[in-house]
Amino acid sequence: MAFATGKFSFGLCDYCGQRYPYNVLRMNWRGFKVCPDDYEPKEPQLEPLRYKGDAIALQGPRPDRIEPTTVFVGMPADSAFQSMGSIYAAQNITDMRPYPQQSPPVGYGAIGAVTIVITEP
Repeated sequence: MAFATGKFSFGLCDYCGQRYPYNVLRMNWRGFKVCPDDYEPKEPQLEPLRYKGDAIALQGPRPDRIEPTTVFVGMPADSAFQSMGSIYAAQNITDMRPYPQQSPPVGYGAIGAVTIVITEP
């Protein structure tokens, strides 16, 4: 559908109500037809910020080093995290010094068998 150019038509400003030629009225950012005196462009602060995604890849990455793992193995009552405060919790003593071991723990256990295979090149 074709529209007329509005060369001989008039329109009213939506803000001030004055009569202006239709071609002079402009649409502002709120959708109103306004005269040149009442026209205001949209402020840049009203636009949402453009978010650029975080960089994911690292430049020149290196593989992790494989460190030896230390595992605490002991009797069930022989905890590496036991403290004086945990022993005297009923008396509301908050002492974080390590709990002294009264006697050396005695324990026996077996993990499995080790098989060594030697092949010649």
